[in-house]
Amino acid sequence: MARQSISFTEPNDEWLKAQVSSKEYSSKSELVNDLIRQARQQQQHIDLVRLKLEKAEKSGFTTDNKDQILADSKYRLNG
Repeated sequence: MARQSISFTEPNDEWLKAQVSSKEYSSKSELVNDLIRQARQQQQHIDLVRLKLEKAEKSGFTTDNKDQILADSKYRLNG
């Protein structure tokens, strides 16, 4: 595992210490790694949404009204 030296602002350091003190995480390193994993997952989700939006934009226009679009979206989301 790669080792890094990073600096935190005082409020961020206090928050990290509080999370470790509450036994939520065993160390600051574990917490920072978890935050990075979450950020990476969020970025993947954003990228997927962006791709879907680009595909939708390229597919053209619709004559459906907003209620029809919403109903179709909910159906596709919930199966």
